[in-house]
Amino acid sequence: NVDAGLPVGTIFGVYRKQSVDQSGQEALMQRGKQTVAAGYCLYGAATILVISTGNGVNGFTLDTKKGQFILTYPDMRIPQRGNTYYFNEANSLTWSPGIQSWIRTIKQGLGETGEQYRQIYMGALVADLHQLMLAGGVFGYPADARNPRGKLRLLYEGNPISYLIEQAGGVSVVGSSSGPQRVLDIEPLELHQREPLIFGSREDIYELYTHLEKED
Repeated sequence: NVDAGLPVGTIFGVYRKQSVDQSGQEALMQRGKQTVAAGYCLYGAATILVISTGNGVNGFTLDTKKGQFILTYPDMRIPQRGNTYYFNEANSLTWSPGIQSWIRTIKQGLGETGEQYRQIYMGALVADLHQLMLAGGVFGYPADARNPRGKLRLLYEGNPISYLIEQAGGVSVVGSSSGPQRVLDIEPLELHQREPLIFGSREDIYELYTHLEKED
């Protein structure tokens, strides 16, 4: 993305050590619900910092003349409904039947809203995330043939993102026909553990799950 001049970003999460004896990897192996702060920084046409410390989400834009971050997105709230899906459709042939069914439905305007959804997928996670935080919709990187556990890493992508999404009124779950599992409740077993994450507007996520449930 850097070579092509596309936006890039940084994602971060902050945890408390559970004991003074913990160090290194052991201290990091915590559920996302134990996060105390999370955020991302988007580097593009502007430098934007979005952060939560557990009391909502606020966004700041860097004023390069003053050398200060200015509050430009106070109390960010994800719309309950969007009209956009952020999925890499190059992998669609190996998605689960439920995911494929939902995508077909909303592309044709046959979903619950009757509106034809559009696709955005920049291949830059933070850029897609920021667009979703502002306009709503659903981002997903479900399991596929190349990534049977999904692509996003739980500890340093999934958990910070899920914390922000929930603080902004959205939903972040693991995409599975067994029912929505809250990402922040997952116990990490490996440092680089991957999960098939789906997050975004609450009502859109619920509609997607009606398609996943039909897989059984």
